[in-house]
Amino acid sequence: MAGKDSIFTSPSMAIIALCTLSFFLEMVPGIGYIYIDAFQFDPNYLVTRPWTLVTYIFLHTGLLHLLFNMLVLYFFGTALEKRVGNRQLLAIFFTAGILSAIGYTFLSRPVFNISPVPMVGASGAIYGVFAALTMLEPDIRVYVYFVPMKLKYALVLFALLDFLMVNSSDMIAHTAHLSGLFVGLYMGLRIKKIQENALRPRYIGRW
Repeated sequence: MAGKDSIFTSPSMAIIALCTLSFFLEMVPGIGYIYIDAFQFDPNYLVTRPWTLVTYIFLHTGLLHLLFNMLVLYFFGTALEKRVGNRQLLAIFFTAGILSAIGYTFLSRPVFNISPVPMVGASGAIYGVFAALTMLEPDIRVYVYFVPMKLKYALVLFALLDFLMVNSSDMIAHTAHLSGLFVGLYMGLRIKKIQENALRPRYIGRW
């Protein structure tokens, strides 16, 4: 029987499994480079290679990049799917991931004067999950670099760091992170309003 958070019952776990499998394919001598080149997101080929708006999410630049993203997805993704359901989790994850790439394309140069380069990683999609969960459960306590804080403060901290580092040369797509964050905030707010409306009495003031 599948476990409570197995790849068969949890979309977050399934995504983690796919990202891990993809990482091993990246490491295969002789085909890894071809694999990455085929599925990474390059803003210069947005129109001609639309599949990369999704496939880039499953690629990672190194083991630490993969481990950090998957650890965050495990905690926040499984928490969010229990709060909103599997379909909503997938909708948030992939919408944030796709719009992160689009935001990275159209915000980098005109807004921040950054020349966008090919991008890989699930960070933008995970920021969407992070932000949506924050809208729904802002007071969850988490540890950021071993410092306990509420989830809403952690989100503000990471958003601020990304904004301040947006013009840095650290090879991190901060505009993609911020794009995913705002997508998650919007989707989380929409879900919260829908859930609140569903809980309101249909007849108010009726005796």
